[in-house]
Amino acid sequence: MSNDLEPSKPERLEPESLEPERLKQKPLDSKSSDSQFKDATDPSNNNPTRSMGLGMTVIAWVILLGMLVVYFTGEEKRQANPNQQPNTEIIDGQQTLVLQANRQNHFVVTGKVNGSKAMLLLDTGATRVAVPEDMAQALGLVKGRPGYAQTANGQVRTYSTRIDRLEMGNIVLLNVAADINPGMNGMNGLLLGMSALSQIEFTQRDGQLFLTQ
Repeated sequence: MSNDLEPSKPERLEPESLEPERLKQKPLDSKSSDSQFKDATDPSNNNPTRSMGLGMTVIAWVILLGMLVVYFTGEEKRQANPNQQPNTEIIDGQQTLVLQANRQNHFVVTGKVNGSKAMLLLDTGATRVAVPEDMAQALGLVKGRPGYAQTANGQVRTYSTRIDRLEMGNIVLLNVAADINPGMNGMNGLLLGMSALSQIEFTQRDGQLFLTQ
């Protein structure tokens, strides 16, 4: 028979041709990979608009927190002294100073002592006006005759003095007898006793104190 009829042998495939396509992929260049990672994390490549927006957000939060601190500080002061700007009304034809009690049910008012702004705590149980020694020094009050006063910390030495002018709203008191009390230092206010309150008329009702001179 002719050789042309002889069946041909199947072509042998080399092992390389059978290797999966994924095995033929070249490994990534480590330098190229590091470069791409650096580009992605480099802050200089960040979006400038995004950075600006983040900065503005931080500033806005700082301003907001500052406003809240100011608000709550002011609110705390208003609760301790609701009479920072005392109200004067005409009652029965007379000018009357109307004070609101604070949350401790005390009557505190912002007034003036010898022209200087001061916080006054009204105390009908105190015989005389009592001034902390550090405040008396700031007000220029002169120490007079020594005496003694009983406080929560025991007996302390006091010194008599005179306040030339004491003001609460429309009420003005002159030549008020007072005591300088070192045991009250740091109180940031003075105690308004009967040596001042006896010069005015006052009535208390419904959490309010009405003062008329």
